[in-house]
Amino acid sequence: MILYNKNLGEIQGIKELPFKLEKDIQQIFERNLRTITGLHFVKSEFTIKSNRINTLAYDIENKSFVIIEYKMDKNYSVIDQGVSYLNLMLEYKADFIIEYNETQQKTLKRDEVDWSQSRIIFVSSTFTEFQKQSTNFKDFSIELWEIKQFENNTIFINPIRKTSAAPSIKIIAKENEQLQKVAREIKTFTEDDHLTRASDDITELYNEFKTAILNLSSDIEIQAKKDYIAFKKSSNVVDITLLKKSLELWINLKKGALIDPQNLMRDVSTIGHWGNGDYELVVEDNSNLEYIMFLIKQALV
Repeated sequence: MILYNKNLGEIQGIKELPFKLEKDIQQIFERNLRTITGLHFVKSEFTIKSNRINTLAYDIENKSFVIIEYKMDKNYSVIDQGVSYLNLMLEYKADFIIEYNETQQKTLKRDEVDWSQSRIIFVSSTFTEFQKQSTNFKDFSIELWEIKQFENNTIFINPIRKTSAAPSIKIIAKENEQLQKVAREIKTFTEDDHLTRASDDITELYNEFKTAILNLSSDIEIQAKKDYIAFKKSSNVVDITLLKKSLELWINLKKGALIDPQNLMRDVSTIGHWGNGDYELVVEDNSNLEYIMFLIKQALV
């Protein structure tokens, strides 16, 4: 990637500044963890059974723990280390909960954690093609994030996405006992997981709303969660669950922040619900599609 600085119509290349230490990358992430990843910081250098985890975080949206590792050296296997840490988490669940409870103000109970959504994030200034290919499975909870810094105090962070044709990890899991355990206990959801359970009519309605939402901004991406499909920019914009005869939508705005002259949305700020935000709507057809896009657009940041 080449960055340029524009001055009076002329552009000049901005020089990349290599990181000297893994700790430099770690400090950037830990100080800005919520901004970068949306995760909640739990512990730095968490040690468990002779293993030192660089950063332990908690995913409030998915109710799961996330391990973050920072790398400078290219000569390591993200598969081996990632699977080892995932198995460590699944084997010593109580230790992770105890660490959370000792360092945070909230008490977390065992049944409040969805261990099937556990994941590992590797952060490095560069990854080899082999490392990228080795994690390119649609249902594999190991992520690669690239980070680069430049001379004008610019930081570039790029989560490496799975390809649209990424295969299932189950293809190779049968060859590795640890990988088999991870594949059994940890589930990464896809858009197809939700669509296959829906009727043709609801799938068609969802696709209409999907197209309209994606047309609101060129950088909206889709991330399937356990209970809903999220449309995200830097954070969730709107979440959608496909029901038997309708769609259920949640707009990610706090109570009082949405302009809704038709009073179409329901206030769910004081009751439990799946998606993010305080506004909920059940949709059975596309009759209010344009107005709903007006509402959703207010959550774009």
